[in-house]
Amino acid sequence: MWRGRKLNSGNRFLGVLRSRCWGTQAEGARLTSSAENQFSWTPQSKPWVFSDYRIMWFKSYKMTFACLNRMRIYRYPWPRLYGTSQSTVDSSEIKTFLALAHRWWDEQGVYAALHSMNDLRVPFIRDNLLKTVAQHQPGKPLSGIKILDVGCGGGLLTEPLGRLGASVIGIDPVAENIKIAQHHKSFDPVLDKRIEYRACSLEEIVEETAETFDAVVASEVVEHVIDLETFIQCCCQVLKPGGSLFITTINKTQLSYALGIAFSEQIAGIVPKGTHTWEKFVSPEKLESILESNGLSVQTVAGMVYNPFSGYWHWSEITSLNYAAHAVKSTEQEHPVPEFVFKGEREELRHKDSTNPGVQEELKK
Repeated sequence: MWRGRKLNSGNRFLGVLRSRCWGTQAEGARLTSSAENQFSWTPQSKPWVFSDYRIMWFKSYKMTFACLNRMRIYRYPWPRLYGTSQSTVDSSEIKTFLALAHRWWDEQGVYAALHSMNDLRVPFIRDNLLKTVAQHQPGKPLSGIKILDVGCGGGLLTEPLGRLGASVIGIDPVAENIKIAQHHKSFDPVLDKRIEYRACSLEEIVEETAETFDAVVASEVVEHVIDLETFIQCCCQVLKPGGSLFITTINKTQLSYALGIAFSEQIAGIVPKGTHTWEKFVSPEKLESILESNGLSVQTVAGMVYNPFSGYWHWSEITSLNYAAHAVKSTEQEHPVPEFVFKGEREELRHKDSTNPGVQEELKK
């Protein structure tokens, strides 16, 4: 009885659906009657038939889904270059920094903490880069190394790296920041030869500078971009194989909100209000995951603590506030199966596709 009621209810639904899709109500009734005669007999004589249809549909769905996954796997057999249409620049952030552009070189002003941070971040970059250099010149240890300083602002970090002998390109989407940086470097003829500034975003130079730089620096930048994954992908693409990516940023914790925003911006006024957005902060674990998925091997993660009373930074084992990270780009061009394909499905697809010569070549890449 119950199975009969369920069957009739299902057939009435089929009739309404078909009448709306294929014709008039009368035609729908005719189709319903035909369907009733067919389905009322089939489950009674061969109850396994409907089950087979369901299994066939499920297998078809699974095959389709597997096919889509396979398309995703082989969609990018080589690295994609991101263009200006995928900008990571936040227009509201530009307005904030534009209003403060004239204060970059005021060591006692709103950027005092960044001036002081050079005591940590410059040696951090220098020492890690020297590990990859067999010989270096005294006084110019980074000579011959090409560095991209992303979000350089007024050149607070760009200039010290240039003084160490590196050839540095500083980029920033705020044109006024670049004007300030160019004006300041003009006072030093040596820096004028080693440093170049451009008013642009990272995405705008990806194609022309692919695998150009020995190091990319993004200091106090990633917490301001609107698309972190695209930003990291672009950083990776402009790096030479074996090149280094240096990042300093703020962890996403309750403590970072209390001290980094509530205290620093709203109470002490160490940085202007609205400089940071807690939702954009990123934990070391998440950052490391993004870096690893883009072929960057994380070498070091170290905590940094700022003392607002002394105005100095020091290294710490605690990464719940600020931290620095160093990652190295793989020298092998690997194209792993994306993580959104489950492990079991990846192995199954690889096993099934191993008999296909074309797919086998793609898997070897």
